[in-house]
Formats: sequence, C-alpha cells, structure tokens
Amino acid sequence: MSKKPAQVGTDGLDPTRWRTLFVVAISQLMIVLDSSIMNIAIPSAKIDLGISDANQQWVITAYTLAFGSLLLLGGRIGDYMGRKKIFLIGLVGFAAASALGGIASTQGLLFASRALQGVFGALLAPAALAIISVTFTVPAERAKAFGVIGAISGGGAAIGLILGGTLTEFFSWRWCLGVNVPIAVIAALLAIKFVKESKAQGDNTYDIPGVITAT
Repeated sequence: MSKKPAQVGTDGLDPTRWRTLFVVAISQLMIVLDSSIMNIAIPSAKIDLGISDANQQWVITAYTLAFGSLLLLGGRIGDYMGRKKIFLIGLVGFAAASALGGIASTQGLLFASRALQGVFGALLAPAALAIISVTFTVPAERAKAFGVIGAISGGGAAIGLILGGTLTEFFSWRWCLGVNVPIAVIAALLAIKFVKESKAQGDNTYDIPGVITAT
C-alpha cells in the first residue's frame, strides 16, 4: 500500500507550515520553561519532601544535566528514526515525566522525574528544530520561523520564573510540573495532524562513547 503524499500548495510550499511552527513553538516554550520554572518552587518542595540543602540543586541539575548531555544524541536519533516520531515520543515522555514529578512523594522520585524530563527534552528539542528546517524551504520564511523560536527561547526562562512563582503562591509547587501535561497533550494532538514526517539519509550510526564522554 502506497503512502499518501504530503499535501503541497500551488506554490509548492507546505500549506500547514505555519501551524507546524505553532506546534513546535509550544514544545519549545515548554522545554525552556522547565529550565527555570522550578527555581521559585524549590523552597516549598524542600519542606514538602524533606530535601536537604545539599541536595536541593538536583531539582534543577537533574534536568539540565540530562538535557545537555543527551542533546546531540537526541538529534541524531530523530534524524534517522523519523523527526515526527521522535517529536511525539518526546512530548508524551515529557508529559509522563512531568506527571510523575507532580505526584512525587520522595526527593529521589522528584530528582528521577526531572532527569527523565531532561532525557525526553533532549529528544524533543532537536527534533523540533529539524522539523522547522525541513518544513520551511524558503530562506526568508525559515529565518522568520527560527526567529520565533529564538524569541521563545530567550523569553521562556523569564516566563518560567513568573509562572513558577504564581503557581507556587496560589496553588502548589507540584503544578510547576503538572502544567506541562496539558501543554504536551495539546501539542501532540496538533503534531499528529500538522507535522510531516522526515528523515535524514546516510550513515545512521550513533556515537555512544562520545555521549558518555560528553556526559
């Protein structure tokens, strides 16, 4: 059975490309938010879970360490397994890890969930950028699309601090993680409809020793 070809407009461009950008922008905002949203929530989480002063940095470090060390491998996996597929796996996994962190009853479980967020974020982020690159084929439009993503990346950390403080003050620190679940679900549903699958050609080997060394 042959696959249905991707829809193209009369100008040869993907008519859903701006919707694809919206989906990618949602995911990028979620990733950037999580680099800072827990900063304000740490004191409340410390009291709730009995986290020591010596261990409190792992609320942030577990996420950033896993994310940063696996980012290149995540991009490689997305290129050769399918960017849309890995994008969706990243969204679903990020949502599951966020939910796990939101119901964490021990500091170990919270740290583990944050590390899992980093792992799935490392799949999600490079796939998102690659999707933008292959979806926008006109240089001027591609520049605008990456400009949007850049603006979100630049402002997302500040938004995370504000949102984290608001959620912690009026609800609970747990919502700083739980808020990701509906965002990821919405993004995944939209991605299924609008994002086109794409893969890279060529050598599909993975530099596992390099990843270990980088970590």
